[in-house]
Amino acid sequence: MSVATHTTDRRLFRRTAERFTAGAKTLPQRYFVSPEVFAEEQKKIFSKHWLLIGHQSQIAKAGDYFVAEVGDESLIIARDQRSTIRGFYNVCRHRGTRLKEGTCGHASAIQCPYHAWTYGLDGRLIRAPHMDEVQGFDKADYSLHPVNLGLFEGFIFVNLADDPMPLEEWFAPLAGKFSHWNMSILRSAKRIEYDVRANWKLIFENYSECYHCPGVHPALSKLTPYDSAENDLCEGPFLGGFMSINKGKSLTMSGNACALGVNGIADPGRAHDRDRVFYYSIFPNMLLSMHPDYVMVHQLWPQSPKRTLIMCDWFFHPKAFERPDFQSEDAIEFWDMTNKQDWHVCALSQQGIASRAYQPGPYSPRESIPAAWDQEYLRVMGQV
Repeated sequence: MSVATHTTDRRLFRRTAERFTAGAKTLPQRYFVSPEVFAEEQKKIFSKHWLLIGHQSQIAKAGDYFVAEVGDESLIIARDQRSTIRGFYNVCRHRGTRLKEGTCGHASAIQCPYHAWTYGLDGRLIRAPHMDEVQGFDKADYSLHPVNLGLFEGFIFVNLADDPMPLEEWFAPLAGKFSHWNMSILRSAKRIEYDVRANWKLIFENYSECYHCPGVHPALSKLTPYDSAENDLCEGPFLGGFMSINKGKSLTMSGNACALGVNGIADPGRAHDRDRVFYYSIFPNMLLSMHPDYVMVHQLWPQSPKRTLIMCDWFFHPKAFERPDFQSEDAIEFWDMTNKQDWHVCALSQQGIASRAYQPGPYSPRESIPAAWDQEYLRVMGQV
């Protein structure tokens, strides 16, 4: 990138930031504390949008499955005998019994624990004891109810709506954007679950700016300048960009790379990515952080107006696991520390916003992405 082009991009970034933050303020109190607003979010957002529930590496072999809780629904996500990934409501077609109780496993079929109705991993009813004695009964009429499911860069998404926008159409603005990161082949080294006493929107807003980094994240700020952000997605459901990493460093406890590179930065045209970390929020429940040597992904699951369950995975190139220099804990420990710092200030924000003294405050020019996120949220809620 030439100096002239870089300068132009920075000017564009500043103009975009000014456009979104001019006169913008944080959301009113009701959006963070109201049970009525929370219920409306579940209806308008989490029951109608594509939601991240996992990665295809979780079900690597035919017969592997996991159970996902999406709002009030339980879903079975399985890889069938033809290696097709499928999703079904965790409900028997006989008398509605929950089919799977565990979180994950391996099976050749799905059998109801109540009356032993048995389903193939493609959802077909293959055995129903004594139902051949029922006149007109046809097993073909009682397959498991499927859930809308799709894959994006190896990540599994579901949508509870009756007739949602196709996943490919929803992600069309991102088509090919992340392909060189090879995310479809990555494997998770660890998952940590966090129970955060804060509204889910505060998590998104916190993730989307580094205005807070010098005071909240001293270790992070030593490795990546807090004022180095350049965003290329500035409005709509997909937001974010990159921040610089000090040359030759990585976001780990040691400051050194902890694994084999995950992306295509060996390509001379992408050499600049060796010293960048990319942060993108994907509405409404995915935070995607792409580092040169690993990818970190957060799933957000709102539990109440004041509580959010967060699942964080660290993904690495499969060949990295075989190398003697693989130090996944170097990255995991660093971000576990940083995550907890974020969750603490988000909880403090939740406590303060609940006060009768709270009033919406102005966004700074360094908070253009949170301001843009608020606008997308209000648009989806039908309030702009």
